[in-house]
Amino acid sequence: MNGFWNSSEKVQAKSNFFPKLPQISFMPKKIYFASDFHLGIPDHDSSLIREKKLITWLEMARLDADEIYLMGDLFDFWFEYKTAIPRGYARLLGKLAEITDAGIPIHLFRGNHDMWAFDYLTQELNIQLHRNPEFREFYGKHFYLAHGDGLGPGDHGYKFIKKVFASPVNQWLFRLLHPDLGIKMALFWSRKSRKVSMENERRDEDITLKLIQQRITVHSHKILDQHPEISYLIYGHYHYPLDTRLTDNARQLVLGDWITHFTYAVFDGEQLELKTF
Repeated sequence: MNGFWNSSEKVQAKSNFFPKLPQISFMPKKIYFASDFHLGIPDHDSSLIREKKLITWLEMARLDADEIYLMGDLFDFWFEYKTAIPRGYARLLGKLAEITDAGIPIHLFRGNHDMWAFDYLTQELNIQLHRNPEFREFYGKHFYLAHGDGLGPGDHGYKFIKKVFASPVNQWLFRLLHPDLGIKMALFWSRKSRKVSMENERRDEDITLKLIQQRITVHSHKILDQHPEISYLIYGHYHYPLDTRLTDNARQLVLGDWITHFTYAVFDGEQLELKTF
């Protein structure tokens, strides 16, 4: 061969020098959902324990999250004055800003306890705020997302109170109170109401299940009648984790809470699972 390689030998040598790399399959990033944290109750120390647990969960989620959805009642009380917000939550607010700064969108649905979130969380933390139910599509699957309060038939007393609290005039009047007084009053009534509500939940879970069936499930079927393409309907508000198949194509998830259950949902592009942290 006169000391020279022929063309086939050159190809073989090149192939041996640059071995084939294994095929790498990239999994889609995940969508995370959680709700009803009610930070601030029943007292500072126990709330701080739950806040740190939430931060640990956020750290876990950010590793493979495409988006994170907090489905309402992040705080047990939240009201934004022009130059003041409720004291506390520094660790959480810093972590939320850190995650959004890294390019991972965080969405907050305003619940009945944080309906007075206006623009602070958006401007300072780049959190996307949602005031109404939303339709979303993830990896070809259609979702309906809502906090859940005031949806479905009945509950007329709450629906009236919600309109009162949502009134710009009433919000302006509350803002006239000094923050030290206004926030102290609101936290007192919020904690008192939450204590009674938690006692009722522990006493009879059947009542909660019945309310979900009578209100949220009825609402879900109405949404499915109008949007049969929806595969998943996700709610918070009721503090009880529940995964219900409504049709051959559609499931309804109530996310539970981070007071007693510490549950969340994650969608990996193919499956939606309700998990405990």
